[in-house]
Amino acid sequence: ISPINGTAGLQVVFGTAPVNLTDDPQGAVNTPVIAYTYAEAAQQLGYSDDWEHYTLCQSMSACFQVFGVSPVIFINVLDPEKHRKALEETEINIAAGSGTVKETGILKSTVSVSCGDTACQEGEDYLLAFDSSGYLKISAIPGGKLEGQSTAVVSGFMLDPEAVTKEEVIGGLDPDTGKETGIELVRAIYPKTGMTPGLLLAPGWSHIPEVAAAIQAKCTGINGCYSCECLIDIDSAKAKKYTDVKTVKEKTGITSVHAMALWPMVKIGEQKYWYSAILGALIAYSDAANDNVPNLSPSNQLMSITAACTLDGTEILLDQEQANLLNAQGVSTALNMNGFRAWGNKSAAYPNTTDPKDCWFNCRRFFSWWGNTFILTYFQKVDKPANYRLIESIVDSENIRGHSYVARGYCARAEITFDYDENPVTDLMNGKIQFHQYLSPYVPAEVIKNTLEFDPLAIQSALATESAV
Repeated sequence: ISPINGTAGLQVVFGTAPVNLTDDPQGAVNTPVIAYTYAEAAQQLGYSDDWEHYTLCQSMSACFQVFGVSPVIFINVLDPEKHRKALEETEINIAAGSGTVKETGILKSTVSVSCGDTACQEGEDYLLAFDSSGYLKISAIPGGKLEGQSTAVVSGFMLDPEAVTKEEVIGGLDPDTGKETGIELVRAIYPKTGMTPGLLLAPGWSHIPEVAAAIQAKCTGINGCYSCECLIDIDSAKAKKYTDVKTVKEKTGITSVHAMALWPMVKIGEQKYWYSAILGALIAYSDAANDNVPNLSPSNQLMSITAACTLDGTEILLDQEQANLLNAQGVSTALNMNGFRAWGNKSAAYPNTTDPKDCWFNCRRFFSWWGNTFILTYFQKVDKPANYRLIESIVDSENIRGHSYVARGYCARAEITFDYDENPVTDLMNGKIQFHQYLSPYVPAEVIKNTLEFDPLAIQSALATESAV
């Protein structure tokens, strides 16, 4: 099924990928890679079921195989030139004309093959290719030195994903080259793709306090003007039961109004996902199916998962009362109510922040999205003459757009005004004009209460009617 396209919830995912499986491993390092299909993602970054070491792959699975939503932007920080280790000399059987090295992460460009004391040349004596498991297959070329040989010796280098550190995920700016790495590459998303980030996430990394802090900090001031939200996992190796979550959340420093804190991990069959990978795909899918408008909360939406669990795979079974306690602590979780559902509407800043636009995650996302859209829409007006016609065109256009969203039930109010009190002559003379916009996205119906009352008069009336008969 073709993925549903939507950019309001555009995911930017940071982590590691098996780039040795690509044609240009070095070209996939610390650069935004946009993918619209699973095939594109696998071709540009590689794919492996070893999600513990190759964390981007779980978001590939969640987006393209579980929910079917695109596009997604991936940023891989695993550098084949830096994060590598030696492949010990391995003897393989090639009596049938080919053999396989049962190791993953092998870098083809570093492979050496020999038979006895004779060195062989790729393209003359053998061909290299990866099989579906990521193992390297060596095939003898007819007439080459490997033809007729029973064994061959293989050596070289392979990826070492365990060598990647949290500092490399956080990234930075090289003062000599000006090259950005890791989470710093959020700045490059719009210049490269023409799209603004909607959600930042780093499954397998965001539970680390330093990484969580870096992601939260990057949600505002993107390119000097854009905003987005982020999904931060709470370490389920430390929070093994729901009563531990509040403490671990606080120690991780998940406090931003732009963040949603998530616990625990989830499973589909035996495969474990960090919750951010699944919820990010769910939010993006919900936005895309909602005319690309992010006014809906992900809470109470079904997820195609089979269990909630901790890092070691221990199953977590929450009831509604326990899940509600986590929500009251500003944590979203997974609840099994005739199928597993995302459960929780609040941002990570709750309960310390109760401002509706900041404590309700869907409202916060709506405000960020509307602000980004305003900038993208009216950027063309910048540097035009600051006269009444310019002001009127922005007010009229934005109010027509706002009223259409109100009419469709996305919000209760979306109105813009130009107030002369907010535009002193000194600002106008300096080329600055300011508008004031009122947004009222609907908050979720988090509590629906029904009062049951016994009516004795109905009994009396019924009995009186029967006795009269």
